[in-house]
Amino acid sequence: MYKFFTFLVFTLFCFGNCSEGKKLPDTQPATGKTAGIVAFYNVENLFDTENDPNISDEEFLPGSKQEWTPDRYQVKLAKLAQVLDSVGQGSLPALTGLAEIENEKVLKDLLVKAKAQQTHAIVHYNSPDQRGIDVALLYNKSLFTPVQSEPLKVVFDFDPKITTRDILYVNGTFKGETLHLLVNHWPSRRDGEKESEPKRMAAAAVARKKLDQIFAANPKAKVILMGDFNDEPHNNSITKGLQAQITPPAAALPDNALYDLMGKLETNGQGSYNHQGDWNMLDQFIVSGALLNAAKGLRLGYDDARIYNADWIMYTNSNGQKMPNKTYGGTKYYGGYSDHLPVYLRLRH
Repeated sequence: MYKFFTFLVFTLFCFGNCSEGKKLPDTQPATGKTAGIVAFYNVENLFDTENDPNISDEEFLPGSKQEWTPDRYQVKLAKLAQVLDSVGQGSLPALTGLAEIENEKVLKDLLVKAKAQQTHAIVHYNSPDQRGIDVALLYNKSLFTPVQSEPLKVVFDFDPKITTRDILYVNGTFKGETLHLLVNHWPSRRDGEKESEPKRMAAAAVARKKLDQIFAANPKAKVILMGDFNDEPHNNSITKGLQAQITPPAAALPDNALYDLMGKLETNGQGSYNHQGDWNMLDQFIVSGALLNAAKGLRLGYDDARIYNADWIMYTNSNGQKMPNKTYGGTKYYGGYSDHLPVYLRLRH
């Protein structure tokens, strides 16, 4: 009921602006040739089978409650490679942000399984997350050249003993243009949505600080934030923390403003994660106005983001509802792909 009311308010707000006679920007997909597919995928606990004494990986070891074995690990790698190849239309996407990966080893193993170890490379930093999960970026070396990268630490001033994963910042050149990327996996709602909100607001503040630095150096910077934000487009961490707009604006966005490409999908009832039968739009792309306003060079349209939900990565539950075919449900092994669906966009040039 709360989500329906929120969507109704946003819809009325948009209609109110339209009724004033203001010209809406073009919300059709951008024209131009495809420069590359950009994807994000929370891969649901991609752990190897080796014990790392520095992190809490005990759940995902041979002999654990999860019974995580080398065979199951190889099956998981093969299935993730299959999904990413399909999202990238025959090969790994040009850029792929990943969440819930244990270390660089699992990334290398994934590239080998996808037969992409020669074409793609990795940007990854070990984070202080208590569960031992990080974010990372895979990139096609012929399309993207990293220039700078760094982990952005997320610290909770109200509870400094609690640690979480970093935000990964990477900038580089794509088709001769500078592109800024932030890969996110914000704190979960495990302790309750409202109770845990301050942690996601803290993550949003870290990302917003970096964005302010980027735009201070170049107000026309082309920026893509991607990730599992553990909040939806209408939530405070997105609209207030990041200051992202989620409905098509009444006029062209400023180049240094942010727009959440998943806002419309959420309003239409779509989602990337299903919680007890309710679709949540947790996995998102948020982009700078410069990408939406560009008539040439790297560019995007307001409707260019998609959720990848092919039938073969879904299963149908007893109520007839299609859900992501996940690897585990608690300690029960299903042997699926992930509990999240990948999201992607087509970057044009």
